Amino acid sequence: MIAFLVRRAIGLVVTLFVASFAVFGALYLAPGDPLSFMLGGRSVTPEVVASLRDQYALDEPFPTRYWDWLTGLLHGDLGESLVFHQDVGTLLGPRAATTLWLTVYASLVIVVVGLALGIVAALRGGRTDTSILVATTVGVAVPSFVAAILLIAVFGVWLGWFPVFGSGQGFTDRLHHLTLPALALAASASALITRITRTSLRVELDSEHVQTAISRGIPRRKVFTRHVLRNGLMPIATAAGLVVVSLAAGAVVVDRAFALNGLGSLLVTSVQSHDFAVVQAIALLLVVVVVLVNTLVDVLYVVIDPRIRKGGRA
Repeated sequence: MIAFLVRRAIGLVVTLFVASFAVFGALYLAPGDPLSFMLGGRSVTPEVVASLRDQYALDEPFPTRYWDWLTGLLHGDLGESLVFHQDVGTLLGPRAATTLWLTVYASLVIVVVGLALGIVAALRGGRTDTSILVATTVGVAVPSFVAAILLIAVFGVWLGWFPVFGSGQGFTDRLHHLTLPALALAASASALITRITRTSLRVELDSEHVQTAISRGIPRRKVFTRHVLRNGLMPIATAAGLVVVSLAAGAVVVDRAFALNGLGSLLVTSVQSHDFAVVQAIALLLVVVVVLVNTLVDVLYVVIDPRIRKGGRA
């Protein structure tokens, strides 16, 4: 396990380097000038423009600018935002916390709802199974922005149960504010995990070794927990990991719909304004999250089936 974690740490460093280089290069080659966003259409003298370009090294070649950013990062300096004129670390702090809360909340909803409905559909069958399949078919097709509109209209405006903007303060208030955004973000993914769970468990229930165990008189609950659920969780864990990673894309829409002031809206603004330092920092955070989630899924494989460790895969 230690060797596995060391390999993942090395892979994370390499991935961060490649991703940062690619993102920096894409922004450098993209059309547009960061100064136009900084000045906001104001008329300034050529001397002021030259001073700003020199201050932010906008005329330096790509290798020089990337090297300056990379050396600053190695010293714990994420740089300064060209648009917000703040230290990037200070700028990202509260926004990253909001997005983390939202993502964790949505992930819990996805796992709990997806597993629960999938297990019920696999075990009950009949009308219950059909009803869940129909509901999840609709759910998978509903984009997060449509789910956000429906949730705001019903639970925010009509019933007035939840606030429709802001991220709240403190644990309880924040949970209250983020409930609708988390549900909007998790709606489609929960339906997908439900269908994957149902299919995976149904395959295991129909397998020969499970039918043999049942015919030998082993209690169904024991067969389900020891054989069906353990073997069925492997593809579910893989799918859940991919879904959680993909939440970053949906978070941009949900962030704007509920005015959460998280990383999603900041990323859109920073890309449009060529705010290199902010985009780089958010991109690195996303890469770290992807690698950590994939590592967690691999560790779950070992927990679900210890034979993987014995086989040397972890």
